[in-house]
Amino acid sequence: MPSDYEKIKNRLEKILPKKRYIHSLGVADEARRLAAIYGADEDKAYLAGLLHDNAKAYPIEKQIALCADYGVKLDDALLQCPPVIHGFLGRAIAKKDYKIKDKGILNAIRYHTVGRAGMSLLEKIIYIADMTEPSRDFDGVEDLRRQVDADLDEALIMCIREQLAVQCGRRSTIHPNMICMWNDLILNKGERIWKMKDCKL
Repeated sequence: MPSDYEKIKNRLEKILPKKRYIHSLGVADEARRLAAIYGADEDKAYLAGLLHDNAKAYPIEKQIALCADYGVKLDDALLQCPPVIHGFLGRAIAKKDYKIKDKGILNAIRYHTVGRAGMSLLEKIIYIADMTEPSRDFDGVEDLRRQVDADLDEALIMCIREQLAVQCGRRSTIHPNMICMWNDLILNKGERIWKMKDCKL
């Protein structure tokens, strides 16, 4: 497996901008660290982290064109949220070009931008590692890093809350998967978005 990592890293280094390549290495390392904490497969986490942004080498227009080549169906939700397309395209590239067969790794790549309800442990790890790897620098990232070591789901809730606030502030469209992910996490925490007694019909 380590030799495979080197081949993948060499390939990614050639196609990704330097900053994106460093980010990918950081996500891989952070994903492996979190996998050790939460009991996921460390090799799968590292590999998914390496490959999660493999389609980021291309501008959005090229990503859309490549989706047709790789058989990725672009529904209205994706077309209205173009920055998340690279996750779905990245899954197809990982499968075809990097010969990744493991469904868990492929799904972690696919959903690292939008999440979904019922995410696997590996999917959660890649999603949050993408936000907490060492090169990330934004307001609140240190709080998020502390939370992710204590409670993975709480860290995801914190992360999505901020992402939704940013998107709403920009008046940007939000992919429905992210809403489903939020609701699923909240409900699984035993919380509710609203209670029947609070509804004035």
